Amino acid sequence: MNLRLREKLWEKPWRLMLVVNVAVLIGVFLHKIALPPFVPYIHLLVDYHFGFTKRALIGATVGLFAAKVPVWLVFALAGVAWLVTLALFVTLFRRTFGFGERQMPLFVLMAGSPFFLKNFMHTLGHFDIYGCALAIMLLLMPAQSIAFVLCAALCSMVLILIHHIHFLMYVPTIGVIVLLRYYLDRRITPTNALVGLVAVIAVVALFLAAQFWGSMPISQADFVGYLTTRMADPTRTDLLGFSYIWYQPLSKEFQDTWARMPSNILGVPVFALLIWLHAPLWRYFAGLIRALRDELHRRVVIGALLSVSAGYLVIFGTVFDYSRWISNWAVCMFLIMHAVKTLPAAEQVSPIATDDKKTIIFGWLVTLIPRVGIVRPF
Repeated sequence: MNLRLREKLWEKPWRLMLVVNVAVLIGVFLHKIALPPFVPYIHLLVDYHFGFTKRALIGATVGLFAAKVPVWLVFALAGVAWLVTLALFVTLFRRTFGFGERQMPLFVLMAGSPFFLKNFMHTLGHFDIYGCALAIMLLLMPAQSIAFVLCAALCSMVLILIHHIHFLMYVPTIGVIVLLRYYLDRRITPTNALVGLVAVIAVVALFLAAQFWGSMPISQADFVGYLTTRMADPTRTDLLGFSYIWYQPLSKEFQDTWARMPSNILGVPVFALLIWLHAPLWRYFAGLIRALRDELHRRVVIGALLSVSAGYLVIFGTVFDYSRWISNWAVCMFLIMHAVKTLPAAEQVSPIATDDKKTIIFGWLVTLIPRVGIVRPF
């Protein structure tokens, strides 16, 4: 029976790739939990004790349920967020593309991508995954009323309160989802245009407040002293080394990023290679755009992709966690692809071939790469 199962898997390489991806994910998880959660842990400690503070929503929420924060809570909360994101994505993929044998290459190249779930496992505890999860929720929600626009604005504001970098990381993708799923599907009226404009202004205002008025009003020593009172183990002061990020001005972030640029730029060829390994996926995406029935829709989609990418270029010039940014950019492309698939098409686009040898090689390479990383590749 085991021999028969192995033969069946080898006959269907894309299903075998899914099995291998699960094994790779387990390996990434075991490696991750052995590392100290420097940045994720401190985010669970910071709250609104000293007034409006950037990057404090998750810590304030945790504070409602736990006066003292243990280190293991980082992995517990992040693990739940990861599992929820996985479930949401599988549900979304099944609804958008189906889940048969013909869709396996597309699913493997997305779900098994080192940019996506495997890298979210490597960055377990960081805030990136919340943007992805909320964007998927908006792709699953009905988009038949103005309430959808308001819900998207609320999700965007929550993300900015989690971390203001979401303003360029996932909020633009949420805006694209609203544009493609709501505004392109109906006539624009003064009412829905006004609601959209007010939503944009509110989101921008919150970002500016978090960026320029969300710093700590007390000294860093007093701030660290307060965080110590929230720790389950106050002796783990080594986990508070990143407290300076609540005091670092935007100019200092630019300075640090450009000081690291000569070494970080060496990773660009690696990123380009990783993007190229997804070539069958990008060709399919291009086919979806070409097949759109309305020329206006094609132009809007292309403009949206360029706008989201431009936001990531700004991030690249501001914060030096390059591996995270390129990974989240790819995830945004995956999610926008789902939104594009729901637009009216003039013709059906053929799925990615399951038996093409070159595509299978790409699939195996994507499967075996465990993650992209946080700053530099791997």
